[in-house]
Amino acid sequence: VLFMAVATGVGIMVAQYYGAKDQESLTKSVGNAMTAVFVSGLAIMAIGIPLASSLLRLTNTPPETFDMARSYLVIILYGILFTGYYNIVSGILRGLGNTIFPLIALLLASLLNTVLDIWFVAGLGMGVAGAAIATIISQAVSAVMCIVKLWRMRETVHMNVRALIPEKKYIGQILRLGLPAGATQALFSMAMVFVQSLTNSMGYQMVTCTTAVMRIDGFAMLPNFTFGMAIATFVGQNIGANRMDRVEQGIKDVLKISLTTSVTLVCLLLLFGSNLIRMFTTTESIVILGTRQIRILAVGYIAVAITQVFGSIMRGAGDTMPSMWISLFTTVCVRVPVAYLMAYLTRSEANPNGAPESIFFSLLISWVTGAVINYLWYRRGAWRTKSLVRHKPVAEVGS
Repeated sequence: VLFMAVATGVGIMVAQYYGAKDQESLTKSVGNAMTAVFVSGLAIMAIGIPLASSLLRLTNTPPETFDMARSYLVIILYGILFTGYYNIVSGILRGLGNTIFPLIALLLASLLNTVLDIWFVAGLGMGVAGAAIATIISQAVSAVMCIVKLWRMRETVHMNVRALIPEKKYIGQILRLGLPAGATQALFSMAMVFVQSLTNSMGYQMVTCTTAVMRIDGFAMLPNFTFGMAIATFVGQNIGANRMDRVEQGIKDVLKISLTTSVTLVCLLLLFGSNLIRMFTTTESIVILGTRQIRILAVGYIAVAITQVFGSIMRGAGDTMPSMWISLFTTVCVRVPVAYLMAYLTRSEANPNGAPESIFFSLLISWVTGAVINYLWYRRGAWRTKSLVRHKPVAEVGS
C-alpha cells in the first residue's frame, strides 16, 4: 500500500515535470521517492513480520495450511524492498515515457518466477517456502533491471546524493498525489479480508478454485493496467507541456485499443477458460467450478477497461481523490455487502455457506458500478484543473 502511494505520486510528478522540462523538480522528485521507499520498506518489515500470524488469523486461514501460509508471508516480507523498488522505479520510467521496459522486466520476472517455482517446489521439494523464495528472487531481478535502466538515463534524471535528502515540497506532493491510491489499496485489502473469510468458509475446493481464478485474473488484468499506466503518463506529460489537444486525441485512441483488447480477451476466456484452470489443477470438480467463475468474470473485463482508462486519465492529471472514493464505494459498499447478501440468499443443504458464484458475481457487479461512476466523474471535467505545472489558461477542448 505504501509503495503504491509513493509510486502513484512520483509517477504523476515525473510525467508532468518531464513534460514541462523542469529538470530540477524532476530529479528531486525521483530522489525523494527513492528515500521514501527505503523507509517504508523497513517499516513494513518491522511491523509485518511480528504480526504475520495475527494477520492470517484475521482471514480465517484453515489450520491445515496455517504454517505454510505464515512461512510464505514472512519470506515475502523479508524481500519487500525488492517489491517496493520495482514498483517505484517502473513508475518513474513510465512517467518518463518508457512504458515498454517495465513491462519487459515484469514479464521476464514472471517467467523466471514460474521456472523457479517448478524447480524449488517440484524439483527440490521446498514447498511453500520455495514458492516464496522464487517470488523474491524474481522481484529482485525486475527491480535491478529497472534501476539499471534508470541509471543509464542520467541525461534525463541527474541523480545525486542531495536529491535523496527529503524535502517538504516533494514529499508533500508525493503524499498528496499518492495517498489516495495508497488509502484505496489499504481499504481494499481490509475489505478483502471479509471476502477471503467468506471464501474460506466455503471449503477447500472453493479456496483452490479461487486461487487459480485469481492467478488467471492477474494475467487478464495486465493489458488494462498497461493501457491505464500508458494513458496516465501520456496525460501527465502533455498537461505538463500544456498540450490539451494531444490529451484529447490520446484518450480517444487508448479507449479504442483498450476496448478492442478487452473484447478479444472476453472471447478467449469464454472459449478456453477450462483449459486455463487445468493448468493449475487436474481435479475435475475444481475445474468445473473454476470454469463457471471465469465465465462470470469474463464480460467484466470490458468494465475494467473503462475504469482503467478514465480513472488513469484523472490520476495522470493529478486528480487522484475521485479514484479513491470510487474504489472505496465499489469495494466496501458494493462488493463486500453483495457477496455476503448473495451468499446468504443462496444457502442450501449442499452449500450451507452460500453458492460459490456469489463471490464472483459480487466482483462483476462492483466492476460495472466502478466503470459507470468513473466515466461520469471524468465527464465532469474537474481533472483539467489539477496540474502541478501552472500555465496560462488555454481554451478547453471538447470533453
